[in-house]
Amino acid sequence: MSEKNENIRDGPESTMEKILLEEYLRTRGFSFKDLCKLPEEEAKSLMIEACKYASLKLAQVESTARFREKIREPS
Repeated sequence: MSEKNENIRDGPESTMEKILLEEYLRTRGFSFKDLCKLPEEEAKSLMIEACKYASLKLAQVESTARFREKIREPS
């Protein structure tokens, strides 16, 4: 993960986003480095799907965190 992707901002969520993007790419047999070796359309399509995956996972984490906060609040 030492390679810096300039399209991903710094911060806790962006770190998690990058991890999720890499996770998705690995499930498809690729890495960030592999994307530049692919035809542009294939790489773009793969990244669109990876972004959708990461976005969904981040939303799940945020939703779970909000739910936990809400149930821990005093009634």
